[in-house]
Amino acid sequence: MGGSSLLRSCIYRRLLYKGPLRWASSTGRGEDFASLLEGAEVDREDGPEKPQPSRSPSDSTVVLFPGQGSQQVGMAGGLLKYPNVRAMFMTAHKVLGYDLLELCLRGPAEMLNKTVHCQPAVFITSLAAAEKLSHEDPEAVEKCVVTAGFSIGEFAALVFAGALDFTEALYAVKVRGEAMQKASDAVPSGMLSVVGTSKTRYHLACAEAEEHCKTLGIAEPVCKVANFLFPNGRVIAGHMEAIQYLQKNSKKFSLARTKLLPVSGAFHTPLMEPAVEPLRNVLKTLNFKQPLVNVYCNVDGKRYRHASAFEDLLAKQLVSPVKWEQTMHAIYERRPGVSFPRTFEMGPGIQLGTMLKICNLKAWRAYKNIDVFERE
Repeated sequence: MGGSSLLRSCIYRRLLYKGPLRWASSTGRGEDFASLLEGAEVDREDGPEKPQPSRSPSDSTVVLFPGQGSQQVGMAGGLLKYPNVRAMFMTAHKVLGYDLLELCLRGPAEMLNKTVHCQPAVFITSLAAAEKLSHEDPEAVEKCVVTAGFSIGEFAALVFAGALDFTEALYAVKVRGEAMQKASDAVPSGMLSVVGTSKTRYHLACAEAEEHCKTLGIAEPVCKVANFLFPNGRVIAGHMEAIQYLQKNSKKFSLARTKLLPVSGAFHTPLMEPAVEPLRNVLKTLNFKQPLVNVYCNVDGKRYRHASAFEDLLAKQLVSPVKWEQTMHAIYERRPGVSFPRTFEMGPGIQLGTMLKICNLKAWRAYKNIDVFERE
């Protein structure tokens, strides 16, 4: 079996279970990871993995997985006819303890938007979109040479690349979402999307916002760049008082546009530190494998070199900025005259495509979103 065929076989057989799932409980509450997974008969691929043969850029593909904020009520409605998708959501029902498919299809939006719910929703819907891509354009999967995911999307990318079993990743996503929700609820905080100019000094603006917070009695204020999106596009996160200060003084800091994001936490900043230990404890139990295609890391914008790095960097991701702009430059850097691969964005929304267009217009011309909605 060739490298590309092995990729497709490994990925999608991991999503398809041999028999009915048997679980110790419907919620897994109070049980360790091993007992939760007991009875889940996953078809695992073992043994040595053959390296994927090199391809010319025009004969290869890149698969991208979105993050929190891309969710929309109705997502996954157009995916249920594809093999394995309902099984994926049935597994989610058992692991999460609630009907995630119903929440994705019918909301309500305020419930779907909660961190604890939207992270598994985006994770599963994105992988279900990959199932659609596999069915409608199997060569796109077989010719994949690179995958990456934005924040929670990195877990989906690892499953897609064969580095992590679907069920194990889903449980880690559950713990991650719960821990981040708890950390968010503990401190009034938020995230501000900003577009700057060549004059913008983001770190100086954040430092001044932190000093402002100290005058209000906040002993250890946080205001940091949380996401590098595209040239002069950032998300700044921290205490809500700092975010409000930046919005109020946007002209002073040469911020051309600011938009408060509909989230209740300062993700990818030190305010997420309480969520690190719960996630790390789960990551230690996972069976990471060497990915079958290149997977890029949010923490440094570089390709993972070995499976041994996954545990540490996925935990560190919670308190480190997402270097998406750097990742896009690393993936799509080309010599003049060299063609670009086809790029597919999984799941709801076209945010990753929009950022790719700004980072690299030529690469974006070979971009396509895999629709997850039911169209009339």
